[in-house]
Amino acid sequence: MSRAFVKESDDDLPPLPERVVSPHPNFVTPSGLKQIESLVQSLEEQRGVARAAGDRAQLATIERDLRYWTQRRASARPVEPIASPDTVRFGVQVRLRFEDDSERSFRLVGEDEADPAQGRISWVSPIGASLTGCAVGDELEVLGQRAEIVALES
Repeated sequence: MSRAFVKESDDDLPPLPERVVSPHPNFVTPSGLKQIESLVQSLEEQRGVARAAGDRAQLATIERDLRYWTQRRASARPVEPIASPDTVRFGVQVRLRFEDDSERSFRLVGEDEADPAQGRISWVSPIGASLTGCAVGDELEVLGQRAEIVALES
């Protein structure tokens, strides 16, 4: 019989590469910490199911992800929001008005919380880094356009 039709054993699976951990401090918002804790719990449950099913490939993926998220939980530095921010910093929502009078808001969050489509950008992203330290009235280049910071919210 040709080897093309023989199932290889799970022992022949190549090891999965580890997920890369950022060298930056792991600042998280309170909701970001809850997300990490929820992911760890979910992965622990999935690990039990994969073990019971004997699914070694799935188990390897889950254990790799669990190592990553457990490390991220252990290194998390929760940052509480401040009531009335006067400059852009971690956790602050920034409203920008662009030259065409359109407006867009961004909240600076932890790397694992970032979701640009939802307006949550990492504090270490190029936009996050350029906004950090700015105040209402400051102008800067964002997304290839001039923009003015018109409001800051916690």
